[in-house]
Amino acid sequence: MPQQELLSDLIRLHILHHAVEGELYGQWMIEELGRHGYKISPGTLYPMLHALERKGLLKSRMHGVGRRARRLYRATPMGRRALAAAKDRVRELFGELIEGK
Repeated sequence: MPQQELLSDLIRLHILHHAVEGELYGQWMIEELGRHGYKISPGTLYPMLHALERKGLLKSRMHGVGRRARRLYRATPMGRRALAAAKDRVRELFGELIEGK
């Protein structure tokens, strides 16, 4: 679906937003996105997280050991700058789409 690509970009912004606020892990992000109406599988989310990390927008670390180990993600300085720039563009687009300005 053509709309999937647009929604994927919104999901990436949502991920960055939460990664700026603090550390996150995949299952929590899936649940958070679900609260906002996105239905996303681990097979879709984890490649997104890995791609954002490869691009330098996120960094990750392992927390815990064995079966309880989980990868925690946080925004890098570049990720913070990217989100700030995106917020300005989203604000402008919101004005046009919703407020008719």
